[in-house]
Amino acid sequence: MGKALEGVKILDFTHVQSGPTCTQLLAWFGADVIKVERPGIGDITRGQLRDVPDADSLYFTMLNHNKRSITLDTKNPKGKEVLTRLIETCDVLVENFGPGVLDRMGFPWEKIHSINPKMIVASIKGFGPGPYEDCKVYENVAQCTGGSASTTGFPDGVPLVTGAQIGDSGTGLHLALGIVTALYHRTKTGQGQKVTAAMQDGVLNLCRVKLRDQQRLAHGPLTEYSQYGEGIPFGDAVPRAANDSGGGQPGRILKCKGWEKDPNAYTYFITQAPVWESICDVIGEPGWKTDPNFATPKARLPRLNQIFERIEQWTMTKTKFEVMDILNEYDIPCGPILSMKELAEDQSLRATGTVVEVDHPKRGKYLSVGNPIKLSASPSEVTRSPLLGEHTEEILRDVLGYKDNEVAAIRGAGALDPAPKRAAAE
Repeated sequence: MGKALEGVKILDFTHVQSGPTCTQLLAWFGADVIKVERPGIGDITRGQLRDVPDADSLYFTMLNHNKRSITLDTKNPKGKEVLTRLIETCDVLVENFGPGVLDRMGFPWEKIHSINPKMIVASIKGFGPGPYEDCKVYENVAQCTGGSASTTGFPDGVPLVTGAQIGDSGTGLHLALGIVTALYHRTKTGQGQKVTAAMQDGVLNLCRVKLRDQQRLAHGPLTEYSQYGEGIPFGDAVPRAANDSGGGQPGRILKCKGWEKDPNAYTYFITQAPVWESICDVIGEPGWKTDPNFATPKARLPRLNQIFERIEQWTMTKTKFEVMDILNEYDIPCGPILSMKELAEDQSLRATGTVVEVDHPKRGKYLSVGNPIKLSASPSEVTRSPLLGEHTEEILRDVLGYKDNEVAAIRGAGALDPAPKRAAAE
């Protein structure tokens, strides 16, 4: 079986997390991703958060699987020549430079389009057009400016960012969809186009239910929020809602057996209306099924604290896995709070390729995430990340057709290796 994006060549000018997330996903689907890196330095994350001396960090390796690395000094005349050839040859250029960097390199959209009218140029920026479009953005900045932080945390606490990288990785996933869509469009028109994804926009898209609630708030209190039952008035903006479900079915994180010592001995419990009677039976409150104070969803809303306190009395007598086993028999929605250690050791996730073990020549074996998207007729595998410049000559010869003497001339011109001064300084 062939891979879904086999034959597509990606010119990867991305670094850190947002862009590499996008290009790695395309590589998992079979695209030939050529990662262009600065000679002697490479992607800055190769050396960030390093846990094994003289080896690429997990930060880098887990974001750059299935790629080939070429080192290229794009300020060098010979380097510009090679880059031009790559633009002529590849299908997509992906970058997440700061605003204006690609233009300053001498390759604005107009020039790229003139070199290769079929090329798709995909970019991640912090903000879209507007007052902040020239500002640099990182993960937590995107979460704060996209609406996530203001709606995350407890009502009486400070705004919080989430551990899920919705700004970086989330925007990378959005961009990958944009690229595939543009590739499909090109099959009909023969023309490339620009694809952009702003981190603020990506986070806001993932926070759409909160934008929904902002509009609902104009018509009255948000009755499914805990503060409604507690008699706390609402302001003019969507509040932080702690661990409320954010949907029409109230939910909370509740303690389970062993919570005193285990910070993850908790479960998420949803009081879904269709299974309310089963919930009453399981927790030992059969009278609530007919009690007018509890029998209907509307009657329960002001009493959510009382209801979840009673449910928690029951969950605290069971482990989080016992809770899940019991509730699943009744189709009651729930989920244990799984730690990263538990996820790393989950054999079912390894069986599906969601968690994979990768062997690296310098750091040895390590765990990484695999492709979260499964296609029935297109296999996806995870291969290790490239060493810095590992495929430079291979790409020059096999992709661009340079002969050995031409490769030697390019190297002799200093387009592939670190400048002597820089090397001495390092």
